[in-house]
Amino acid sequence: MTNELYDITIIGGGPAGIFASFYAGMRQAKTKIIESLPQLGGQLSLLYPEKLIYDVAGFPNIKAQQLVDQLVEQIKPFHHTICLDEEVLDIEKEGDIFKLTTKKETHYSKTIIIAAGNGAFQPKRLTTEGHEFFERNGLHYFVTDMEQFRDKDIMICGGGDSAVDWALMLEKIAKSVILVHRRPTFRAHEHSMELLKQSSVSIETPFVIQELHETDGKLSDVTLFNPKEDLSKTFHVSDLLVNYGFSSSLGPIKHWPIELKRQSIVTDSATRTSVEGIFAIGDISTYDGKVELIATGFGEAPIAVNHAVNHINPKERVQPMHSTSLFDQ
Repeated sequence: MTNELYDITIIGGGPAGIFASFYAGMRQAKTKIIESLPQLGGQLSLLYPEKLIYDVAGFPNIKAQQLVDQLVEQIKPFHHTICLDEEVLDIEKEGDIFKLTTKKETHYSKTIIIAAGNGAFQPKRLTTEGHEFFERNGLHYFVTDMEQFRDKDIMICGGGDSAVDWALMLEKIAKSVILVHRRPTFRAHEHSMELLKQSSVSIETPFVIQELHETDGKLSDVTLFNPKEDLSKTFHVSDLLVNYGFSSSLGPIKHWPIELKRQSIVTDSATRTSVEGIFAIGDISTYDGKVELIATGFGEAPIAVNHAVNHINPKERVQPMHSTSLFDQ
């Protein structure tokens, strides 16, 4: 255990948290990141490292893991303290100092930036009979390596951006792709839907998964059912990718002394929470007009850092010099 005191401790090592640590380095703040996962990157690294991201400024598209790798490279000059595989269980304020308790040790910080994404998350699993068996034999909830689907017959279930994006990406390497949704219309971005119409992806709506079939211990066929027409169809596929979204939980965060609204931390436009000295950015925070995008978290990160620096020393400017000037110091 160490009593070393940090200026800023960032809880969460996803894109927003990593970029916040970069900007904290620019402001010459002594910074620590505490991440509950074994690696930096959050959901991008854990769930879809191969997925292309299209809405980050300056990149026509970039793979999720490549974005994480670039962010990690960006913070290397600052030599921040990074604690991985460590979950913050409790936060207490002792005078002007925050004490953060994990199972491994106790951390001390003048300010805190919470960038914990959606908290703890689990995929919404298929409930079809026998799904546990197929989760080890052809049923997937994440894509960590696209090559496993090369030249295969793939079925994807879901109606949002994730399902549509994966259908478009896997179409390029799979033998065939079938996209299934229980409703007649999808909830994906308009541009993605236009690309889907122009693709070779087969669309089956409104259908739900009725039964999974196996041959030699592996997924071989999927039967779909249309309840409106009382119609069943069976397709030969080797892999089924289910994109029904995720169930998130705030975990220990819900017990911290911070104002919450539903599953989010309430902040003002300066990313300040209900506790002076604690800020929140990225998907974990909410305020009027909030849009949950990686780009939004990138914008909130310097706001939080600048206000944290000003909180530590009110003589420090909230609006700093431009980045070129900061690097030249």
